[in-house]
Amino acid sequence: MSKAAQLDRDAVRIGDLVIGDGLPVVVVGGQDARWLRLPAETATVETATTETAIIEARASWAGPLLVEPASVACLPAVARHADGVVVGAAWACDSGLVRAVARLGLPVVLQRGVVGGRTATLEEWLAAVDDCAAEGNEAIVLCESGGRAEPEDAAPDLGLMRAARERTGRPALAGLGGDGALADAAVAAGADGLLVGPGAPVRALAAAHEAATVVAAVLRPEAPDTLDGARGAIDRVDAALATLLERRAALAGRIQRLKPVGGFRGRDMERERRLVAAMARRAPALGAGLLAPIMNAVIEAGLRLSEETRDADHGTGSATGGS
Repeated sequence: MSKAAQLDRDAVRIGDLVIGDGLPVVVVGGQDARWLRLPAETATVETATTETAIIEARASWAGPLLVEPASVACLPAVARHADGVVVGAAWACDSGLVRAVARLGLPVVLQRGVVGGRTATLEEWLAAVDDCAAEGNEAIVLCESGGRAEPEDAAPDLGLMRAARERTGRPALAGLGGDGALADAAVAAGADGLLVGPGAPVRALAAAHEAATVVAAVLRPEAPDTLDGARGAIDRVDAALATLLERRAALAGRIQRLKPVGGFRGRDMERERRLVAAMARRAPALGAGLLAPIMNAVIEAGLRLSEETRDADHGTGSATGGS
């Protein structure tokens, strides 16, 4: 069976990673898959350097490995060692090159970006998809990499990414290059994954992983059908909960400093009742009955934290004889 065996049009398997079909947002270039761009000096002939570079990348990473070739000469080595192929923006507008990649039988990531000093159109991008499919390879992932010449400085057009995804029904990545600033927006726009450039700074990878974990948990409901999948989804929701609880506690601390009477003595039980009722409208399955004790615990934890912080600021507490 071809390595590009397709699960369905809207889900593509690359190694042991599946992209699309409402599955968790992936980070290619991070913890989910790695991306190797072969250097330009390999463009003219298949050299031992090409194969060595891929073998070394494979040896250092046990997960899915995608390779962006520099020329057709690189393709035999890519076929031998990679789990997928990244077709750069310049290649994506060359029908012959796209078809050559498709014939490898590997999953293909088709980028859109700058070609010959201009930005490739949506129609040109989708024509590359058709070229790939014409060779019998339906394991295609779109990747919107924006309109700048250097992939590391990419600014993806998220609206265009959505349009391409809707027209083709295929999974789509947002190419972030070396900048994670648009990671949250890309996840919110419906990206199935984030492509972070080779050599991207740690902060860009961190932003991509945070968006794939926290933002996706808030905006992208999941319905996993395996135990591990369900536990992974729970972990992402818990990460979002922890982030929001920390933020809530900080805001509650500000309220305590602003109220005439703070702490437990200043609790407003009527406001807490209204808060629970409002939350119950957003979480009808839980309802006010189950939400009330949860929110009581959250509120009391915030009040205790506020008092501990106040005591520490004032130099009181058990170490100084305070209560």
